[in-house]
Amino acid sequence: MTFDPEAVRSFEYSRWQRVAAAYESTFAGATRPFIDTLLDAARVRHGVRMLDIACGPGLVASRAGMRGATATGLDFSPAMLAVARFHNGAINLDQGDAEALPYADGEFDAVVSNFGIHHVPRPLRALHEALRVLRSGSRVAFSFWAGLSENIAWKLLFDAIARHGDPAASHAPPPGGGFGTAAQCSDALRDVGFVDCTTKLVHATWHHADAQALVASLQAGTARMAAMIEAQCPAAMPAIIADIDECAEPCRDADGIAVPIAAVIASGVKP
Repeated sequence: MTFDPEAVRSFEYSRWQRVAAAYESTFAGATRPFIDTLLDAARVRHGVRMLDIACGPGLVASRAGMRGATATGLDFSPAMLAVARFHNGAINLDQGDAEALPYADGEFDAVVSNFGIHHVPRPLRALHEALRVLRSGSRVAFSFWAGLSENIAWKLLFDAIARHGDPAASHAPPPGGGFGTAAQCSDALRDVGFVDCTTKLVHATWHHADAQALVASLQAGTARMAAMIEAQCPAAMPAIIADIDECAEPCRDADGIAVPIAAVIASGVKP
């Protein structure tokens, strides 16, 4: 399938518009544990002017504000920004394109993105823009999901669908880029001009009552994974859920399943 950036943009936009209201109560449970490490990587503290690209409901910007930073959040989804404004009235929030940021050169002391850069049609363009709006000597940091060997929640779903469904059923447009490894994250930062590029693997746990709750959270709060789940034949879903429940047995505790997840936090400095 030929890469079409506008098809990717349209797909991502429609999906995030759709899940905005449910995101905080569903998939934010997976992304929230990495916020503080992300902010630490960008050296976000009191007095720092920080931009959060693909800010979603404003969780990262809100946390930065608690540290005393002046936070600005940018997202292309009006529905996500409406949620962010409802919960975070004191934060500057703008609708805009990560590939063409509406800010002046050197306007920020830190730029972050929590699991947002890989959703942009052309991630390197977004990183170029992050470099542009940073002042010299300041830092960028972004998070990206680690591989399936570390992300058991993802692996449980993908393996079950591979055995009982069709992983390609959604026919979603191919993404414009992404980062399969930590090395690719740091390489991307260096390619656009950042220096002192580093990566850190961070582990967390995502709690759910059972496999049905895990799948429901992924379906309600994600883009590509939700499209894949929704594209499965309804008759296959009981077998997919049963497969996940069985394979999640080592993760079971008194409250349900405590599923390991992991992220790569990549950071760099503008020369």
